[in-house]
Amino acid sequence: MRENIMKNDKPEINLEELNQKIFAQDEIISLVKENSPRLLNKFRLVYPDFFDKLAKIQTDLKNSELIFCIYLKLNLSTKEIATYTYVTPKAIQNRKNRLRKKLNIASDVDIYKWFNEL
Repeated sequence: MRENIMKNDKPEINLEELNQKIFAQDEIISLVKENSPRLLNKFRLVYPDFFDKLAKIQTDLKNSELIFCIYLKLNLSTKEIATYTYVTPKAIQNRKNRLRKKLNIASDVDIYKWFNEL
C-alpha cells in the first residue's frame, strides 16, 4: 500500500509544456545571438514574473538595461555578451558596474547568482 501512495505523490510531468519551454528557451538563445529587437518581448512572454521582480527593485530601467538583465539571467559571459552586441568586453564590464549601482547589488555579490535567484 505504501508503494501506491508514493507513486501517487510523484508530480506528473506534462511533456507538451516541457517541450514548449525548451522550444521557447532555444528561440530566446537564437534571438540573443542575432541581437534581435524581439528578444525583450519574447522573454517577457516566457518569463513575465522576472520583470515584475525587477520592477519591485528598480522601476525605471530602460529597455536596453532590461535586455542586459536578460543576458545576465541567461548566464552569458562578458565575452559572449560583447560578441553578440558588437561591443568590447570592457564596455560590458562597465555596464555590469552601472547596473550593480542601479539595482543596489553589492560588489562582493556574484551578479550571475543574484540574477539566478531573482
